[in-house]
Amino acid sequence: MMNKKFHKLLFTPFARACKTYKLIEDGDRIAVCMSGGKDSTLMAKLFQEIKMHRQKEFDLTFLVMDPGYNRENRALIESNAQKLDIPITIFESSIFDAVETIDKSPCYLCARMRRGYLYSKAKELGCNKIALGHHYDDVIETILMGMIHGAQIQTMMPKLHSTNFEGMELIRPMYLIREADICAWRDYNDLHFLRCACRFTENCAACPEDEMTPSKRLETKKLIAELKKTNPYVESNIFRSVENVNVDTVIEYKKNGVRHNFLEDY
Repeated sequence: MMNKKFHKLLFTPFARACKTYKLIEDGDRIAVCMSGGKDSTLMAKLFQEIKMHRQKEFDLTFLVMDPGYNRENRALIESNAQKLDIPITIFESSIFDAVETIDKSPCYLCARMRRGYLYSKAKELGCNKIALGHHYDDVIETILMGMIHGAQIQTMMPKLHSTNFEGMELIRPMYLIREADICAWRDYNDLHFLRCACRFTENCAACPEDEMTPSKRLETKKLIAELKKTNPYVESNIFRSVENVNVDTVIEYKKNGVRHNFLEDY
């Protein structure tokens, strides 16, 4: 499952992110949140690998929330976990029922509710962190989407404290892993994962990657690919742009919810 090539492409950046951003500490109990997709399933395997290195003493719970999957999708998640030797803990919620009648931003509401359920269950199980499978491409797409569609400069953070669940943190250990390398690992091992399993888009669960339902994120992904044709550094430049913010050249910024203007210190 993880030969020498993929160890370098996947485990090395996984371990680097954990060390750089201090994502794993001694005594942690981490809920590895698995949606049934390629990203979070690979994340579970990488957590199993890093735990064997014993550089930190921590515990893992592989947490799967069933928000109302149909029988086939639930079976696929369970069979993949068995095939990959991942001891999953499944719990049910009624999120799909709750958002089914929502007309405005059902995906946003679904994502918010999913995270709340995951935090709650993880805390109930004695965990202090939840791990999500967002990768490098998710990060740069989020940065660009914020600028183009949200009129703001912000990023998807590698870790953050929960505002609603005291003592809980969210970590993203796939932060430095490229999506193309995840896809290569999936295809090399002939693995098939859930991609799109909600009731709004259930039929695309087995669709190829390039036939996804159109979205702002897909538009942004295509834009980055187009820009890369003439600028091979565009992806790393987008990523590094939020590491190299020069506050002296920013007209306004927010800190802890308070807005500041450059005229305050002019």
